[in-house]
Amino acid sequence: MPAVSVENPLVLPRVTAPAGATDRPVLAVSTAPSGLEGEGFPVRRAFAGIRHQYLDPFVMMDQMGEVDYAAGEPKGTPWHPHRGFETVTYIIDGTFVHRDSHGGGGVITDGDTQWMTAGSGLLHIETPPEELVLSGGLFHGLQLWVNLPAKDKMIAPKYQDIRAGAVTLLTSPDGGALIRLIAGEVAGHAGPGATHTPITMIHLSLSPGAAVTLPWRPDFNALAYGLAGQGSAGAEGRPFGEGRTVVFGEGGSLTIRADERQDSRTENFEVVLLGGQPIREPMRHYGPFVMNTEAELVQAFEDFQAGRLGVIPAEAPELHAR
Repeated sequence: MPAVSVENPLVLPRVTAPAGATDRPVLAVSTAPSGLEGEGFPVRRAFAGIRHQYLDPFVMMDQMGEVDYAAGEPKGTPWHPHRGFETVTYIIDGTFVHRDSHGGGGVITDGDTQWMTAGSGLLHIETPPEELVLSGGLFHGLQLWVNLPAKDKMIAPKYQDIRAGAVTLLTSPDGGALIRLIAGEVAGHAGPGATHTPITMIHLSLSPGAAVTLPWRPDFNALAYGLAGQGSAGAEGRPFGEGRTVVFGEGGSLTIRADERQDSRTENFEVVLLGGQPIREPMRHYGPFVMNTEAELVQAFEDFQAGRLGVIPAEAPELHAR
């Protein structure tokens, strides 16, 4: 996994949970089902089957790949609309090209994040660059949907381009954990992502046998998703690994531990940690729209069909070969 790293984690600031913090228990561990998205790239639906009360403010998360494409195989998504939430695309391996009808976009690659606030609505495309289509290669990433509260659902669209070098890097007291803080705050350290809904997003790499206990805001929920390898969650050591999601209960800290032995495909236990302040509003999600009421969903579809969510730029080139 070539996402941003360091040779010696001990040069980084070290994070510890405050003494006496209650470690969050594990409420459930679920397995993400597999499916296809866009033009046919494989995904795992990380939050499938988990009740919204444990996810809020998150809506969904797809693990894209990990897949080693042959020449001509890489796929993306065609132009499509969004309204009412934010999409967070984090690329671990490979390259993706983004563009939207509001003028945002760019190329993101190993360790980069594209943060798009859809707000009142736009059209969007995600696709591999032509050179990746021609050559093939490894592709692996995540797309997370973060809900917006009712007061922010119709704000103007916004685009954040978060380069790998901007991510805040931290470690555990013994250096066994590499903590990539993409958004939010941990122990007074802030990530570069600016969020309308308060959240924390971390890509954690744990060396075999290592453990980390992180302080966690008591008013946030807490989720962990295994990207690669095997380990356990919580002080009780609940096993989980690649393609599995952990739902934590309440508390002021959370613990993740890597197994002593990892499989041959990964050196470390790779985990995404998510926390957010629940919005606690009615949510209606259908297709590319996340609103508060059925009437707002209907209006979103009508606005899209009428061209009020934007139009594909006339000069938009084909971003990859068909």
